[in-house]
Amino acid sequence: MERLSGMDATFLYVETPAAHMHVAMTGIYDVSTMEGGYSFDAIKEHIRSRLHVVPPFRRRLVQVPFQFHHPVWIEDPNFNLDYHVRRIGCPAPGGRRELADVAAQIASIPLDRTRPLWEAWVIEGLKHDRIGFVVKVHHAAIDGASGAEIMTEMYDLSPEGRDLQPEPVEPERIPTDQELLTYAALSKMRLARDSFGLVKRTVENVSSLVRAARVPGSNHGAVPLTAPRAPWNHSIGPHRTVSFARLPLERAKAVKDALGVKMNDVILAMCAGTLRKYLEDRGELPGEPLIATCPVSVRIDDEKGSLGNKVSAMFASLATDIADPAERLAVIAASTGGAKSDHDLIGARTLTDWAEWAAPRTFGLAARLYGSMNESLRPVHNLVISNVPGPPFPLYLGGAELVAAYPMGPIMDGAGLNITVLSYRDHIDIGFMADRELVPDVWDLAAAVEPAFDELVSLAETRNPTLVKSAAPVTATSKAAQSKAAQSKAAQSKAGTRKSGSTKTRSANARPAKTSTMKTAAKKSTSTKSSTKKTSTKKTSTKKTSTRKTAAKASAKKTATQKASTKNSATKQPTSTNSTPGKSATQ
Repeated sequence: MERLSGMDATFLYVETPAAHMHVAMTGIYDVSTMEGGYSFDAIKEHIRSRLHVVPPFRRRLVQVPFQFHHPVWIEDPNFNLDYHVRRIGCPAPGGRRELADVAAQIASIPLDRTRPLWEAWVIEGLKHDRIGFVVKVHHAAIDGASGAEIMTEMYDLSPEGRDLQPEPVEPERIPTDQELLTYAALSKMRLARDSFGLVKRTVENVSSLVRAARVPGSNHGAVPLTAPRAPWNHSIGPHRTVSFARLPLERAKAVKDALGVKMNDVILAMCAGTLRKYLEDRGELPGEPLIATCPVSVRIDDEKGSLGNKVSAMFASLATDIADPAERLAVIAASTGGAKSDHDLIGARTLTDWAEWAAPRTFGLAARLYGSMNESLRPVHNLVISNVPGPPFPLYLGGAELVAAYPMGPIMDGAGLNITVLSYRDHIDIGFMADRELVPDVWDLAAAVEPAFDELVSLAETRNPTLVKSAAPVTATSKAAQSKAAQSKAAQSKAGTRKSGSTKTRSANARPAKTSTMKTAAKKSTSTKSSTKKTSTKKTSTKKTSTRKTAAKASAKKTATQKASTKNSATKQPTSTNSTPGKSATQ
């Protein structure tokens, strides 16, 4: 029996029938590397063999009577792998859009709290004899960093795998109410003993933050409850829509180095450009900058390998009201720098420490109250943007090679869009999760990623063209490149994709470099500059349109994510073909 931390439990308390607090990942796998060919049973048995090193996959919740304290984890005495690992077919033609539709259906189903809080869906019927694999786990069990730890345990570094023998795990009986209340009372006593130090430390930290805010010219993060309302900043429903995008990691690193900013600034600037284009195309761009909540890992070295949530958050301006990408990036970098300073002054662990005092009834009531009032209040923020570092080497699941890993984060009332970014191997995989009614054209967001990134590449080339052009790009977003890769041997396809991607991106970047220079974070764009930039944006849009028209003649062009989005027509839950007998596949 192990008690959930306050931060872990908070994700249970704020969950509603519409706001599902699970995180997910949609993987695409090349099964040609599996010994003996693809087998669903082989995938399932591989997962079974790793259960002893992935505790969240074995443990279930037990609530404390009267919600006297946070719930506890126990080893599930009735664990049944058949309930958790399921298979489903992908609609024809089995491309990324069809896979995303299935992933959206899976993400729309809440997890069953009477069982371990995870599911894994094998999606068969993808193009080129590949499979999809959607894993969703409740946020109460993992955060981004611990999710990456689970990947290292569940996956192997070669198709042959590790000789890791399963170890028996002793199931626990469900504790009695008296045992739960006694355990809760002892925990409360220890918590009360530490409370005085927490209050004292918080007062000191807040005082330091107030003093820092009075320093003239100092940078600070964005302020919550000051965000403008975007189309997705409304009450959400239970249904989700999903889209994917991909960028070359080495090229993003070159942009970072050429412009002298951090990788997180590059990611946020790419997201800002994406959102600005999406909103501007619809005539819905607010005059004030969008505000993003960015999760921050506070996991210390001694906690590496531990599970659960060790996370705080900071608020950053996306400067979407600024047309000039150079000035926009400068403002974002200043905002994230200020937000980090504010976060450090408050104390990295302050939020997690105070979460220990989270009262189940209070948090649940607050979540529902905000859901009913969010239409009349300014949004706390516009969206959550998470940037999770992943492994730079290939991973294998039961011998199948993971070729793409698209993360999907939760959404909530008042913030019906989430962007999660994961680096894997030599690329950056981007997942958009949104409310189906608020963002029906989610693939338009995915299509706006590359133009936004190209702006940053062009800007970086004016600073250090040699550095940027020397970074070998990977054009994995091209459907043509994926098709070519799937038709060749594994080693040959990788080499061919890199060669094709390098040629194509160099050609795309051969246009005249922009002459914009980085401005200071505090400087505002003049109306003349704004007008000039808008004209430039229109020219870029015209160029992109021309590129789309010639896509049929140039199979390597990136058109997969530039088509007009189609509404997610999936309205019913997916049906599993291997659910536990007598139980619904969508429980």
